[in-house]
Amino acid sequence: MKVSVLTTTYNHEKVVGQAIDSVLAQDVSFDYEIVIGEDASTDQTRQIVLDYQEKHRDKIRVLLRDASEAERDRALGIGGKTGFISGLEACQGQYIALLDGDDYWTSPHKLQKQVDFLDSHPDFAICFHNSEIIAEGNWEGAKTFSPPHQKEISTIEDLLAGNFIHSGSSVFRRGLFAELPRCFLTSETGDWSLHVINAQFGKIGYMDEIMAAYRVHANAMWSSAGAVRQLVSAIRLLDEFNEYLGFKYSRRIKETQYEYSRDLAAIYREQGDLVKARASLRRCLRLRLSASRKPERDLLTELMELHVPFLYYPLNRLSKYLYSANK
Repeated sequence: MKVSVLTTTYNHEKVVGQAIDSVLAQDVSFDYEIVIGEDASTDQTRQIVLDYQEKHRDKIRVLLRDASEAERDRALGIGGKTGFISGLEACQGQYIALLDGDDYWTSPHKLQKQVDFLDSHPDFAICFHNSEIIAEGNWEGAKTFSPPHQKEISTIEDLLAGNFIHSGSSVFRRGLFAELPRCFLTSETGDWSLHVINAQFGKIGYMDEIMAAYRVHANAMWSSAGAVRQLVSAIRLLDEFNEYLGFKYSRRIKETQYEYSRDLAAIYREQGDLVKARASLRRCLRLRLSASRKPERDLLTELMELHVPFLYYPLNRLSKYLYSANK
């Protein structure tokens, strides 16, 4: 078996058929399977995927979660993770392609192109491409998942600066790791963790072509999360990455945490939460010092402004006065 397409789905009755059809439409020269992890949906998703299995028994295998176990996982904040791991273990292909049940592929040549790339580049662990963003409501964000300047070749250090791989665009080599570590289960989104784990074992190749669609909607767990929650979760996850990777990339990780903490401080300050803004800035200072780097002047200025305003504002006025007097 050349490729296993792993699809996880929960309450996707309106869109899961489109996801599966986009896989069945692939024009390839090799055998592939579709492994569907159905996470005990409360709508008609389960019946829909079972119907697909009945029609395509040569290609589709459906793994059904027990409803009580799935609800327990959701209550613990790891909804879908156990089912994903079971699906991953069931995959038999040389390569694994991911596709969430609410996304879909837009090119029938996607799998062939990515498999050809990985076959001819044995030093690469992951191949991904650009995806169109399909958004509900008044979306004001990017129209594509990857930016125009996305690098053609990336490494784990690039990935530790932030996730840039849409899961529905990724294909990776099966068997690179024995089991998924704790950071996969504890993270709010498993995509970034999975890509980091795989990227230890090879480079990351990018195809500058839109071959998938990524849906952003109110029910999408991560894309609907607010910026504060995403940043706080990412900072915490980076600590776990650091431990898992044996602190090999500690400097890169601290740089990313510093940038995220600065962003958090700015958001908290805009919201009027000066207590959390101060805490985020203090974290920035600790990250700079722990990396043996001199803190930037603007960071020290902002720390002084928020912590000792009774000194900062008179000194700031004096500084402006002296500057204008010397002109």
